[in-house]
Amino acid sequence: MDFLSDTVVLSRMQFALTAIFHMLWPVLSTGMAIYLVVVEGLWLKTRNRDYYLHARFWAKLYVLNFGIGVASGLPMEFQFGTNWAPFSEAVGDFFGSILGFEGAMAFMLEAGFLGIMLFGWDRVPPLMHWLATIMVAFGANLSTFWILTANSWLQTPAGGEFIEGKFIVSDYFQAILNPFMLNSFLHMFFATLETSLFVIGGISAWYILNRRHPEFFGQSLKVVLAVALVVAPLQIFIGHLSAEQVYHYQPSKLAAMEAQWDTIPAGSSPAWSLVALPNDREGQNKWEVKVPGMLSYLLELKPTLSEPVQGLNEWAPQDRPHMVGLIYYSFRIMSGIGIFLAGLMGFSVWRWLRGKLTAEAIVDQKLMLWGWLLAAPMGYVAVECGWIVRCVGRQPWTVYGELRTADMATPLPAPEVLTSLLGFAAMYSMLFVGALYFGSRIIRKGPNLELPLPQSVSKDTLEVEPMQHQPDQRPVETQQ
Repeated sequence: MDFLSDTVVLSRMQFALTAIFHMLWPVLSTGMAIYLVVVEGLWLKTRNRDYYLHARFWAKLYVLNFGIGVASGLPMEFQFGTNWAPFSEAVGDFFGSILGFEGAMAFMLEAGFLGIMLFGWDRVPPLMHWLATIMVAFGANLSTFWILTANSWLQTPAGGEFIEGKFIVSDYFQAILNPFMLNSFLHMFFATLETSLFVIGGISAWYILNRRHPEFFGQSLKVVLAVALVVAPLQIFIGHLSAEQVYHYQPSKLAAMEAQWDTIPAGSSPAWSLVALPNDREGQNKWEVKVPGMLSYLLELKPTLSEPVQGLNEWAPQDRPHMVGLIYYSFRIMSGIGIFLAGLMGFSVWRWLRGKLTAEAIVDQKLMLWGWLLAAPMGYVAVECGWIVRCVGRQPWTVYGELRTADMATPLPAPEVLTSLLGFAAMYSMLFVGALYFGSRIIRKGPNLELPLPQSVSKDTLEVEPMQHQPDQRPVETQQ
């Protein structure tokens, strides 16, 4: 239990706890906001009342996730000043401004239009309401952009130099457009959207399995399928591009992802480790199962390597990632889930093309529906595993190759950090239980299919009713 007296370890555990918990909520809200834009747009285009009811129902789950995301995100950012003050002092000129952009641009934009999206149905015209929904979705995903920009810079710092331990920015655009930024943002964008799609699809499948409004939720499942048809394959492709970047920019992380201890020379056709038992202390795998000749195809889509794959033993123990088993299996779980979700999408589209997703036939597609129900939480697991690979694999560096994590923690007394860690654990446990309670309550109650259309919309059209002129009732002498 030596870690209980180690301030750095406790601070890392606290940040890991807050980050893992916080990530559960914006993952759904950013992707579901796009879904709300789609269904509300379909309502405006087709005048199908069901799409309006979908927008109203799924917005309830959106706002629940948004609220808990805000409550859990603020304490996480405050830790840069409490537990990681030397880090903030060293890189705050750039890193702090990026987080400031996220709050001032993205969060304020999302929050500013959220009230119109939730409560403006009878107060603004339909097109104006749809614009508010679009702005909420844009703000949510702009937040993803700035957060991934900041984190990507930690992976591949650019746009300046460290002078006496402090980062001096010389080119903000170069720092923002660092080598990892584009693929990292796209990978996370598609991850949040894919997770949201399969959560919506899984909840829809639950209703259909229980024969509650199968026609209504069959409709939402089809919308999800239409979007997932593009998103799921793209996510796998972007994931491959991200792995290629790790191969070129962070070779020690790649070695940990593959539990590769010895260097593989260029020109070889190495086997790919499917499962293994890495041993950090001995610098080898106790046992492993390999697929011959596969690693070069996974890294370069070629039969032989054009560049060597460095092994972990090339670095001194203090300069390479530890917890190799965690990184190794997190990467495989993330990749396996991505392949499973794409396969489920393909199977579901095949059933759709065979006419099995009609209101009458969909209730009999038990295997497909159970697949969607089981897939609902998988996106969360994949996202969390991806962040474990990204951040634990970056160690021992806070800023890769520049600042060591051990030097960036605030020298607080260990008991104080332990107290705050336990406090966060207790608070987040209550928030999680509350979210499950209110979320399940929304789902058990289901949609209100008798909900009237907004007053500004007639039953037959979506045109705004013209306003009636009201004559001025003031005394003549007060009128201008």
